[in-house]
Amino acid sequence: MMKRRAFLAGTGAAALGTLAAPSVLRAQSGPLKVGTYGGYFEESFRTHVYPDFTEATGIEVESIPEPTGEAWLVQLQQAARAGQAPADVSMMAQVARIRGERAGLWAEIDRGAMPNVDNLPEHFVYAYDDGRFYGTGAVSWFITLVTNTEVYPQAPESWTAFWDPANENSLGLLALASNSFLLEITATVHFGGKEILETEEGLLQVMEKLAEVKPNVRLWYRDEGQFQQALETGEIPMGQYYHDVTGLAAADGKPVRSTFPKEGAVLDSGCWVVSRASQAIEASQVFIDYMAQPEVQAKLSRFVGTAPTVPRAMTDLTDEEFAAVSSDIAPIIPEYDLYIDRADWVNQKWSEIVTG
Repeated sequence: MMKRRAFLAGTGAAALGTLAAPSVLRAQSGPLKVGTYGGYFEESFRTHVYPDFTEATGIEVESIPEPTGEAWLVQLQQAARAGQAPADVSMMAQVARIRGERAGLWAEIDRGAMPNVDNLPEHFVYAYDDGRFYGTGAVSWFITLVTNTEVYPQAPESWTAFWDPANENSLGLLALASNSFLLEITATVHFGGKEILETEEGLLQVMEKLAEVKPNVRLWYRDEGQFQQALETGEIPMGQYYHDVTGLAAADGKPVRSTFPKEGAVLDSGCWVVSRASQAIEASQVFIDYMAQPEVQAKLSRFVGTAPTVPRAMTDLTDEEFAAVSSDIAPIIPEYDLYIDRADWVNQKWSEIVTG
């Protein structure tokens, strides 16, 4: 899921500035182990985030690169059973976060000791069913409607372009229900909202409507680089892709654009959670609270290419900086539970109806 971050290499040339944070825990017994997606992400945080955090708080950080997919979740679960924590704080994908929540893997943390968490919208604040707070949104990114500007001089305004017969054999779409979020897009555009996804009958209706795009689909892609190349050459001139990566390609002179449709782009994200086996709960709280500061989120937008998890008005991002990573149009939030609770059924019907 995070392979695309490799495309962002080289954008984090400037270090994040020193930011105000409470000077506590100077006598931490050992470094705080923080896990982030391996590759460019881990390198960016190690270079640009952790030194400033240490300067502001006195807490040293040991950077842990995580494997992709749910392999890290499995490692954390196995280690926790042995009373060990490969990382204290981990950046997790949303489905892995929910699986960990259901397994009771995440430590309760004290929201009262973390005032910056109040900056976050509710969809970035996570708690167990009994109300115990355990994590926050860490970074976010958008999946938007992308086009080749030479083939489409005018930018489309709506996701409905995917269904337009004029776009026959022109689309590149993500291949899986659980990473394309095309069910959420279809429900929002054609059924007035995501409520229809709550039942199997509704899901089937949405899939049948989505199946109407099949004559327009040139490629159901798993390899992001393959689609990006085809978009840039105009071979596949329209589709869904990552806003930040498309923007970087455009800045590099490629004939591509990213459009936030009027119905909203898809907002996907990673989150911060703490292993229940961690012996550094207090330091973990300081770190997660620090990362929820508007100044830190703004600088992540500038140097890591992620959308801020806090409201735009709290940041000092210019219009141009904000547009490079985000939009004021209300986003489409994925129904992550759907891909856990009904995973086998959704995947089977997706293959039969949508991509088959």
